[in-house]
Amino acid sequence: MRLLALPFALLIAVQTHAAPPAAAQRLAQDAVVVDTHIDAPYNLIEHWADLGGAVPQRHFDYPRARQGGLDVAFMSIYTSAGDDESGQAWQKAQMQIDAVEALVQRHPDKFALLRSPADVEKLRAGGRVLLALGMENGGPLGDDLANVAKFHARGVRYITLAHSRSNRLSDASYEARRPLGGLSPFGEKVVAEMNRLGMMVDVSHLSDDAVRDVLRVSRAPVIASHSALRHFTPGFERNLSDDLVREIAAKGGVVQIAFGTAFVSRQAADDTLAFFRELDALRARNARAAAEGRPVESEDAFEAEWEKRHPVPRVGLEVVLDHIDRAVELAGVDHVGIGSDFDGVTALPTGLQSVADYPNLVAGLQARGYGDADIRKILGGNLLRVWREVEAAARR
Repeated sequence: MRLLALPFALLIAVQTHAAPPAAAQRLAQDAVVVDTHIDAPYNLIEHWADLGGAVPQRHFDYPRARQGGLDVAFMSIYTSAGDDESGQAWQKAQMQIDAVEALVQRHPDKFALLRSPADVEKLRAGGRVLLALGMENGGPLGDDLANVAKFHARGVRYITLAHSRSNRLSDASYEARRPLGGLSPFGEKVVAEMNRLGMMVDVSHLSDDAVRDVLRVSRAPVIASHSALRHFTPGFERNLSDDLVREIAAKGGVVQIAFGTAFVSRQAADDTLAFFRELDALRARNARAAAEGRPVESEDAFEAEWEKRHPVPRVGLEVVLDHIDRAVELAGVDHVGIGSDFDGVTALPTGLQSVADYPNLVAGLQARGYGDADIRKILGGNLLRVWREVEAAARR
């Protein structure tokens, strides 16, 4: 997600939660757990840490991934709208991919790069955590369609077309300004090229019209790598409407439910929406000030003051379970998964504080009556099925 800076002190203050029952822990270890959105790479280039050992200031490291049963972690190759505007997006994306590759090379007994779902069983042998790559924001593509294939060659297996602001591919959900009315013609070409290569198209962060355009254009199922449901957060377009959840499922895709409090709590979602409205207004004032030669306001100072005035509410993992229940009701259990946004958000529900905590989610699903077979689908089976179908569509 990466809305505001991640204060390490906040991440250290982990909330306590009762240990999950043994049955939940066994299922988490035995199932293939796939989390489609973990923001570790950006943090590696901002503040390096060896994730092969314990790094309690982060949400993801190897010991806790094994504790939680995580098998496939999609490392988010995130670049901001500012990186795109300054011409740094391509460079920062390459650096993050390098950082993931270096982590694997440093710890070949703990990590392996994953480029195809066909390799999951082979590569996870011996307790390795498999690192797949998903690009959050299409900014690094620039204006060159050939860059899609170049990033595919580097291992990127999904692209979130836009992030917090509209770009040359797509309108973004957070931004009031919608210059494209959905996807741009270039964005449509990017979707078609991703289909050709067997890359998953990710509709998280997109405006509703852009999501509909992706569903119209794509010849393969699509994913929402880290989204929750607007049913619980009215007016918060960053989350998916009931209709869009149904349409993604009808095309064979999967909605990966995010854990971040800003997604799953109505109060936090309202605050996030207000934050972006005020940020848009600040940027408009700054544009006028710059044109008139007057001083501009600091966005960093605005964000810091915002955090002071809007403390994030505390919620439990039950709210995440509510979003999963609703998604299953709308789409069916074959079209729901998990995309935590670990290391990309500053606040998380009690019981879902790091990659060690997937057994807590399993226990919650079991308590709500889900059978083990359906839990396995939600934990990762559905995402792997969609990934296989995207590859099959490319071969066709």
